[in-house]
Amino acid sequence: MNVTAKRWLWLILYFVILLAPLIVILIGPRPGPRELWRELSVALGFTGLALVGVQFIPTARLQAFSNVFSMDEVYYFHQRASVIGFTLVLAHPLILFLFNPETVRLLNPFTAPARAVFGLVALLAMIALVITSIYRKELGIRYEIWRLVHATLSVVMILGAMLHMLGVDYYLSLPWQRVLWIGLTVMWLGLIINTHFIRALRKKRQPYKLVEVRQENEATWTLALEPDGHAGLRFMPGQFAWITIERPPFSLRQHPFSFASNAEQPERLEFTIGEAGDFTSSVGQLAVGEVVYIDGPHGTFSIDRYDGPGYVFIAGGIGAPPVMSMLRTMAARGSRKPAWLFYGNPTPEMITYAEELIELEQTLDLQIVHVLEDPPDNWHGETGFINGDILDRHLPKNRNDLICFICGPVPMIDAMLQALDEIRVPLHNVHTEQYEMV
Repeated sequence: MNVTAKRWLWLILYFVILLAPLIVILIGPRPGPRELWRELSVALGFTGLALVGVQFIPTARLQAFSNVFSMDEVYYFHQRASVIGFTLVLAHPLILFLFNPETVRLLNPFTAPARAVFGLVALLAMIALVITSIYRKELGIRYEIWRLVHATLSVVMILGAMLHMLGVDYYLSLPWQRVLWIGLTVMWLGLIINTHFIRALRKKRQPYKLVEVRQENEATWTLALEPDGHAGLRFMPGQFAWITIERPPFSLRQHPFSFASNAEQPERLEFTIGEAGDFTSSVGQLAVGEVVYIDGPHGTFSIDRYDGPGYVFIAGGIGAPPVMSMLRTMAARGSRKPAWLFYGNPTPEMITYAEELIELEQTLDLQIVHVLEDPPDNWHGETGFINGDILDRHLPKNRNDLICFICGPVPMIDAMLQALDEIRVPLHNVHTEQYEMV
């Protein structure tokens, strides 16, 4: 089955699950006539909860899903769909309060019935979930702590909402209606359990050993891993994996990093990691022999997924590893396809893989354009930031069929999409990867 067919199957499944609660209202028996505003409140609550619930599918690290949709697509949709779902759920009690002010008393957990308390707990958990996710950095929450908080709040929200609906028992009075909602609840909880426990058990059976810690520049390190007692894993160049270093696979300290190594050598994996102030600030102090667990591969950011007559790579700083993986793989395969790499860095000293890039430029049909923000006096290359003028100067005039890959921070990606559009590169040929997804 091709990728397009798989995408359609996932989308159909997604909307079937999303619309199932409304089907309950439309085709199920109606206990009795009620005000329109009350029915609207229930419909919004059901739909909002279903929309929030299905967000566990794209974030469950299911390879059947993550190898079909790009991570940029997944996280962009996840963030916005979650906010929309939260808004719909929040509208459920607000409509009740607006048209029947006496229901405000249900906010008092000491006097309200249990079904209202469960609903209030679910709503408060959802509010906390949204706030801590959107403002994690502003609140100073460490990523590992946020993962635990996110999972805990998700479970509380799901269970609270389910107990609230069962307690109200208006559209869940028939067995098949209860089976539907209980089934959805079990599925959502199962996805959380799979992400945090079942996948960890699988990883435990396939550990890796850290065999080399190599410094690339002042603040960037490459970790080389070899499988310990197994054959390793196959991946497409440019994909990423979640790695757990010097901790059990159940550890909260799991972070996504792109493969930087040649995909034709699965027996040796390399990840290049820049010091970013969290646990990565001590990555250079890791000792050879440490046990590492890998959860992957994930993603569609790869020349193996988007084939073309030539490639344009645009990378900013530590966004270079997936690009390096693709270039190394092209060299290993003896590729003669033309390629261009536009690589932005503050100074020459911050260029990662500087010497190897020179070798690759001689091995491949590759043109590398370094762009420096703060160049030295003897610098004769491009300066400032990568922009449309620089791209236009170095790319061929016939660029309609070139496949473009951009990896870097969100502002850079946005700027590059605009620049490529200005120089008439078809945006359907452009693929992006944020190097910070959370």
